[in-house]
Amino acid sequence: MTATSSWKPRLVALDVDGTVLDPDTQTISAPVRAAVSRVAAQAQVVIATGRSMLGALPVLDELGMDSGEALCSNGAVRVDVATGEAVSVETFDPQPVHERLNLLLPGALFAAEQLGKGSLVTEPFPAGELHGPQWPSGVPELVAKPVPRLIANWAGHSPAEVWGKLEGVELPGCIYTIDHYEPWVTVVPDGVTKAASLEKLRVELGVASEDTLAVGDGDNDIQMLSWARHGVAMGQAPATVRLSADEVTGAVAEDGLVGALERWFPLG
Repeated sequence: MTATSSWKPRLVALDVDGTVLDPDTQTISAPVRAAVSRVAAQAQVVIATGRSMLGALPVLDELGMDSGEALCSNGAVRVDVATGEAVSVETFDPQPVHERLNLLLPGALFAAEQLGKGSLVTEPFPAGELHGPQWPSGVPELVAKPVPRLIANWAGHSPAEVWGKLEGVELPGCIYTIDHYEPWVTVVPDGVTKAASLEKLRVELGVASEDTLAVGDGDNDIQMLSWARHGVAMGQAPATVRLSADEVTGAVAEDGLVGALERWFPLG
């Protein structure tokens, strides 16, 4: 459904990497910060990201957000923005998932999220790729307890190669998405998506389904863009993501988010 001039969304869901933040520069531009601040003064802004809670909190701070809730780990972790604490967490058993992915992606690095602390890793990830401390561990320790998110990084390969290996594959007790910038697989509990978590939040907030807007650029945003009354894909998004949206804005390097928001939340 296309937007109309009289319509204004009451709940605005925003992806982080590739939408709010430029992955190439690892920065949020001043125009994007200003646009998000303007929207937050008039509607409920919800950051919905594949990042862990530790990775999302600095983004919330930089955007000046001090209230509401954020969805991390593709919706597996809901965070109270005011306190920086998790208010709900969904988990899965990583053992059978690791076993399957290790066969499909030989040599992949694995990281099991330790909520609010860091990650257990089979080998250290390159600097900057994970947020928070990394603790090298054996596989038995890595898969010993339920986790909200498991990352498989098939270092030295391309995202297209990952897609080729995992096409049509189902993993036990969970769902996964594949990054289009890096050869990453992000695994979360079955039924957990940004869209599903946003729908729960929408109902709790009493926002009508027709009053929702979402902007994103990745495989993990496809359902979110379809969920929203109006979904906007970033210009650099893959074709599958663009096709799931109602419109396509400029690329993140061009501050495409600003153009996507100013129609309903203009300056002045």
